[in-house]
Amino acid sequence: MAEAPFRYQQPRAGPQYFPQQNQQNFHHRQYVRNGSPVNSGRGGYTNDTPSPSRSPVSQASNHNSYGLYNQGHQQGQHMMMNGGGHQGYMHMNMGQKYQNHNHQQHHGQHGQQNHHHQQNHIGNHSGQMGHQHSFSSGTLSHSTPHFTPSAIHNGTANHNTQGLGEGIHEDFVRQMAMVSEARQNVVPHRHAKKEGVVSLKGPQQRSSEEVSAEDIDERNRSLSNGSASRQDWNAMDLSGQGLRALSNPLFDFSFLTRLYLDNNYLQYLNPAIGSLRLLTHLDLSHNGLMLLPPEIGMLVNLKELCLFDNKLREIPLEIGYLYKLELLGIDGNQGLDEELKDIMAQQGTKALVTHLRENIEAGSPPNPREWHVIDNTLAGETLSVVTHNILCDKYATSAQYGYTPSRALAWEYRSNLILRDIQDHDADFVCLQEVDMESYNELFRKQLVHNDYQGVFWPKSRAKTMAEKEARLVDGCATFYKKSKYILLQKEFIDFAHLAINRPDMKGEHDVFNRVMPKDNIAVLTFFENRCTGSRIIVVNAHIHWDPYFEDVKLVQVAILMEQLDKFAEKWSRHPACTDKAAFRHSDVDGDLKAPTPEPLPTPGPSLEYASGTQIPLIICGDFNAGTGSGVHDLITRGSLAPDHLDFKNRKYGNFTRDGMAHSFTIQSAYTETRELAFTNYTPNFHGVIDYIWYSKNLLQVRGLLGDVDLDYLRKVPGFPNWHFPSDHLALKAEFEVKARKERK
Repeated sequence: MAEAPFRYQQPRAGPQYFPQQNQQNFHHRQYVRNGSPVNSGRGGYTNDTPSPSRSPVSQASNHNSYGLYNQGHQQGQHMMMNGGGHQGYMHMNMGQKYQNHNHQQHHGQHGQQNHHHQQNHIGNHSGQMGHQHSFSSGTLSHSTPHFTPSAIHNGTANHNTQGLGEGIHEDFVRQMAMVSEARQNVVPHRHAKKEGVVSLKGPQQRSSEEVSAEDIDERNRSLSNGSASRQDWNAMDLSGQGLRALSNPLFDFSFLTRLYLDNNYLQYLNPAIGSLRLLTHLDLSHNGLMLLPPEIGMLVNLKELCLFDNKLREIPLEIGYLYKLELLGIDGNQGLDEELKDIMAQQGTKALVTHLRENIEAGSPPNPREWHVIDNTLAGETLSVVTHNILCDKYATSAQYGYTPSRALAWEYRSNLILRDIQDHDADFVCLQEVDMESYNELFRKQLVHNDYQGVFWPKSRAKTMAEKEARLVDGCATFYKKSKYILLQKEFIDFAHLAINRPDMKGEHDVFNRVMPKDNIAVLTFFENRCTGSRIIVVNAHIHWDPYFEDVKLVQVAILMEQLDKFAEKWSRHPACTDKAAFRHSDVDGDLKAPTPEPLPTPGPSLEYASGTQIPLIICGDFNAGTGSGVHDLITRGSLAPDHLDFKNRKYGNFTRDGMAHSFTIQSAYTETRELAFTNYTPNFHGVIDYIWYSKNLLQVRGLLGDVDLDYLRKVPGFPNWHFPSDHLALKAEFEVKARKERK
């Protein structure tokens, strides 16, 4: 609310702004995917607030938002909206279809009269809604509410639905109140006047303690709780300005959470509306809109979308993406499908949004992601790698991914897409995160064996404490490799929490036990030899903790990973030469049939010699839940990190915070050869790079990279997974050439 001198300032031409302190704050990322609780919508109590014991009192004849009459309508001849002797519901041009089913069919003179109607409401009723009423657009637009304990307070339906007609949803009653008030109060900037126009104050920041649970995602999100938003206003009221078009710069205000465009002359809504993805309230009522662009589905944070009194004949199915929507106001659009009206009246907004979402079809797929050739002149030994966080089935819930149709979210559908992608990429190594034990054993291992893959899998460490039935649903990391090309020499399981609490330098450190130990993230180290060339390679598959409020834990996990990698690489550099390199061949099932003679395999070469661990080619893949510039990224790419790095937040982690962290490898991201992708994780409130393929740049050379998703496709897609992308993470693929060596045993 404004300072006293500004609270009742007369509005000037142009937009009116609301202060940020009156708005709900929003983190820059989506992550409680649970549906938002339904807000009662009740406003603050003022002297003008009606109550069951006090009739509404207007300060001026033109400021009675509760007395809504037609021209020539007598005040005594009105109809009660909720409560009293009879009730009728005539929203969305449905006439008496949704009248109270307990309405008496024939009334004589009322024996008992409501105290508001004793003089004017006594008459002969025949069960019809007469009394000289005329209903605009078939709606109770000119009626005065009757205030009883079960009635509508402050223009909003309360949650006591006793007395409502059978099958009438409370959302329907709430719409009735909102549209009645809106039709009466058509003055410019009515929303700003209602809340009070304020002057702009200094920038206001939001502390991490003020971040609510709704702002924090539950899985695999990397954004840190860095500097808070400095925007000091986030709502704009352009109502009643006679607008016929909207200026493009309006859609640059991506910080807006509320936008009011009602009571104008808009017939067309710019598709750029989809860029205002933080909007929670959008009012487009009382315009001339005949259709809505599909980009409206990008506004997944919307809780109220008012479309009253337009000329809409259909609602785009993309509104089904708006899973947080609590009110969808569609009254006064005469051409809408009766089925949609029925769903709204009988089941409410959530049911209508679900109906629209479940009818969204797959549509045309995006253009294939481009394959970028970095160097096609190289002709040595090559290898290819794919990494993908596939979104474990138990995490893929409608509460978490409410914008995704249930059929596209189903594991049966997504797993088929994942398998097909793996088979199409046909990489030498495939590193998957969030693979549960059951899916690994029953799906991936069984299916991929037909594509020459063999796998290594470890679940997260919690599986060790569970019964077999529960443990099979624990996710972990799976690394698949082409068994006809590579021999698995060694494999190691890295349990970050176990290693941390058993380090001598971390004994007695409270932060280790309180913050690191409860996180059961893991990594899998594998050591291979090429059957033909004898070259060897280390492939790392890691999944680092997701929570942005545990940046210190992420850094500790990666520091332990690099420390263990140094240790095992040095050990594996002394691994003896491989003597049995014969590739396994499947025998013919039917001996009576003469199978074609298989092509002879190349003669295996001798194993290469490596003087130290840093001479072995290295590839590190995974979901690191950390962006560029983070401590995790800097440690891997720079090779060292100071003990007082900001991500530690002055916490104590033994030698890491006393002496710093370092590793001996020369590493960079494969996508450094071009640029990092626009994102590797794509959800409504976050898109960014948190998955990587890192490689030892002194031993490998990048030949090709899988590119970005088609940008035109993304303009109408609020987030993944969807029909074409089975996870909220993208698959990454890189092809390398092994730089030549001479040493052999």
